[in-house]
Amino acid sequence: MRCKKLVDVGRRQFLRGGALGVAGAAAATVLPAPAAKAAPAPAQVEYPSNRLANIADLKVNEPMDIEYPDADSPGVLIKLGTPVEGGVGPDGDIVAYSVLCPHMGYVMSYNGEDKTLNCPGHFSRFDAEAGGQEIWGHATQSVPQFILRVDEKGDIYAEGCTDLIYGRPSNVLS
Repeated sequence: MRCKKLVDVGRRQFLRGGALGVAGAAAATVLPAPAAKAAPAPAQVEYPSNRLANIADLKVNEPMDIEYPDADSPGVLIKLGTPVEGGVGPDGDIVAYSVLCPHMGYVMSYNGEDKTLNCPGHFSRFDAEAGGQEIWGHATQSVPQFILRVDEKGDIYAEGCTDLIYGRPSNVLS
């Protein structure tokens, strides 16, 4: 008999809790939501426009080491040989990426056979033809791609970055 009373109490508490939950959900749909506070904007700076190379300096599928936006940020400039989204130059095939893995900051290398950036730390792989998108591994974001511009002389300039560079929570230059 004692067990049955405990079961009845449990059922009543369960039903009472369920009724309160339903009433709360109904009230939330009827009552206006409190005004949301705007999240603070992340600190950002405009990157300097840095000359990286000239189109004539590049060979198809041979990476060129670069530094952008400063000496503490290694990167790679690549003429892929086929037009890609975000690519610049007359063929739309020149891209640049940070080579700091977004997972833990290991310095990555470029594999010309499959056009990927590869991390030696935990083996994440990123597609250089698809905006640095991760194709395998522990990373949870794409590799930062540098925004490029080519002038009338063929000089290639970096002018910004698409994502956070590893170790820079706001990409602020100090």
